[in-house]
Amino acid sequence: MAYKILVADDEKEIRDLLRLYLEKDGYQVLEAEDGRSAISILEQEEIDMALLDIMMPEPDGYQVLKKIREGSNIPVMVLSAKNQDADKILGLDLGADDYLAKPFNPMEAMARINSNIRRFYSLGAKSRELKQLKVKDLCLDTESCLVYQGERPIDLTSVEYKLLRLFMERPGKVFTKQQVYENVWGEEYAIADNNIMVCISRLRAKLSEDSGAYIKTIRGLGYRMEK
Repeated sequence: MAYKILVADDEKEIRDLLRLYLEKDGYQVLEAEDGRSAISILEQEEIDMALLDIMMPEPDGYQVLKKIREGSNIPVMVLSAKNQDADKILGLDLGADDYLAKPFNPMEAMARINSNIRRFYSLGAKSRELKQLKVKDLCLDTESCLVYQGERPIDLTSVEYKLLRLFMERPGKVFTKQQVYENVWGEEYAIADNNIMVCISRLRAKLSEDSGAYIKTIRGLGYRMEK
């Protein structure tokens, strides 16, 4: 499966250049021309890496980077015409993995992108990150497949475990019923199927959930794990 790369830059020429080289290397590219569009994509898609322009408008790349780091550890490369040490340091302090000053050589950009993807996904960084998922007082151990609410162990079926893990991996993301069904049951979604509703109801009962404290129903859209 191709890795999804978000390219967020207000310069169309930069986006087109990066798309050309990224797609040639087999990556799937999603584009945003400003910070607002970038955040919208991040909330709706499973992104594997982000390339962020510091100076893009509404909001700037630094603010988008902060948003990413609230709930994800994906590789982020900052792109900017600014080449001052202070700008590089700020980007790295906010959680960027790499910094590339404009104008840049597209071959160097691809080398850095490939290096970040390889380090994070092939050398085990992602698997280490996901050993334990924590949201509020819930803790899910992906190696032992055990779930705790505070100190209390929660006994879940395999489907309930897969469902909870899906939500806990992306807290704050709205999953449609189709996305939930295809990720958890691994089958094509049938519109009349009520398995999702039944399973979520049972999971909420086991978590002693009150009024959507963990899993919130988003009317007309799907479900979301509250941060």
